Amino acid sequence: MTVKAMNSSEVTKKVFNKEKLFVFDVRNESDFADWKIEGEYFQYLNIPYFELLDGVEDILDQIPTDMDVLVVCAKEGSSVMVAEMLSEAGRDVAYLEGGMKSWSEHLEPVKVGDLKDGGELYQFVRIGKGCLSYMAISDGEAAIVDATRMTDIFLDFAASKNAEIKHVFDTHLHADHISGGRKIAEKTGAAYWLPPKDATEVTFEYNALEGGNDVTIGGTTINIHSLYSPGHTIGSTSFVVDEKYLLSGDILFIDSIGRPDLAGLAEDWVGDLRETLYKRYRELSDELVVLPAHFMIIDELNEDGSVGEKLGTLFAKNHGLNIQDENEFRKIVTENLPPQPNAYQEIRETNMGKANPDIEKQREMEIGPNRCAVR
Repeated sequence: MTVKAMNSSEVTKKVFNKEKLFVFDVRNESDFADWKIEGEYFQYLNIPYFELLDGVEDILDQIPTDMDVLVVCAKEGSSVMVAEMLSEAGRDVAYLEGGMKSWSEHLEPVKVGDLKDGGELYQFVRIGKGCLSYMAISDGEAAIVDATRMTDIFLDFAASKNAEIKHVFDTHLHADHISGGRKIAEKTGAAYWLPPKDATEVTFEYNALEGGNDVTIGGTTINIHSLYSPGHTIGSTSFVVDEKYLLSGDILFIDSIGRPDLAGLAEDWVGDLRETLYKRYRELSDELVVLPAHFMIIDELNEDGSVGEKLGTLFAKNHGLNIQDENEFRKIVTENLPPQPNAYQEIRETNMGKANPDIEKQREMEIGPNRCAVR
């Protein structure tokens, strides 16, 4: 019996539109507890598929009939099997096409806003991983910030906008996901920019991204001004785009702040983190819209699925920006840390050019939730 598939884009639309969905996850309990598909109105049931090999009759009363049901597993196969069993038992269900592997890799472009003289800024929401990438387009040229390793979507999107990719930036040396920046630059001939203080061990050539760099795209002149903002890494750099947007990398998020420990130097970098958040950012306009490189929880998504908030609002509401005592800040930031990202050292070495894992290994390295923030 053929059962219907639901792809990651369709599930993402349900997240953005705040629709109901019943997620029947048939992975192991520990995998489900660590990382799952999240939606504001999603409901969940987790039963490992091997407990269902003798049939689904005993769990039919746990499967609702008044909302869409999605069966989920790691790579698809087990969810197809369980979905077929449920379908034969008379239930209308779908399975997630490509499993959690596809969910981890899906990127959904969302327009953030207009830039001067007809330019546009787009955010690419990696909904299953919490990564956020950006593309500024102006007068037939494009710049990309914090691209993921799934490079085709950026190339295809720029082509659909008749824009030539001229510049690719990484705000810092990423530790939770593999950057696609260098690969895009190689494919397009674009300039690849990286903060030099994060690039002391890289094996490739790059353009040095330092505070004060002003890169212009298009004849309409959208200035992408870089601001040295260490703390998550020693080279972390933010961008002010068009005097309207602050691309904060992994320094400042909507509901939290960046962690300083992913190079093993939390005690050294916590002071830099505080200075960036409490001094450098304080000097910026409250009207700048903060666009981070990650989000932590689904509640951070706006109504249109984008992630962003005015800097002034974050200074009022984000707890990480309101810890007045420096010793308390230091304690919270160095002691209140979630588990480190999966394979983060291998990911850092890949982003340095020291390692070149195959695509399946890259997928394996990135599996799991985003863990770039102080909780």
